[in-house]
Amino acid sequence: MTSDPKRIAILLADYLAGPQVLSNAVSGLTEKQLLARPVPGKWSVHEVVCHLSDCEVLYVDRMKRVIAEERPTLMNVDPDLHVSALARPERNIDEELLLVETIRKHMARILQTVQPADFQRVGMHSQDGPLTLETLLSRITGHIPHHARFIGEKRVAMGL
Repeated sequence: MTSDPKRIAILLADYLAGPQVLSNAVSGLTEKQLLARPVPGKWSVHEVVCHLSDCEVLYVDRMKRVIAEERPTLMNVDPDLHVSALARPERNIDEELLLVETIRKHMARILQTVQPADFQRVGMHSQDGPLTLETLLSRITGHIPHHARFIGEKRVAMGL
């Protein structure tokens, strides 16, 4: 089976647009606003951005392994555990945004060299089962817009 090259081209364009979506979502927020929890029980904007950059690192590893290895095992990650342990206020938002942008540019260059049939290569996720490279790309591409909506809700809750 081969992936539709037009669908892949659209996915790659959306993937590369993600960092700007994230940058726009956090634009103009002060340090205090980034760390605020305006929606009780939900992550701060700072924690959301750290979560997104951590996921970029995770997904680039997953996608590279699916391209290079035969049916690699892809371990599940609990995002709440990672955020509570890793999303410290000392992390710099500008560095996190740059990391997301750099990783996406780096991985897009690799993905642009992959043959359409290779987007059907599979990794074995420890919880979700078989996942194709196309599915992994689709999931990470939608991740920033998904969380940008939550950042928007936080902005509204802060009266911005």
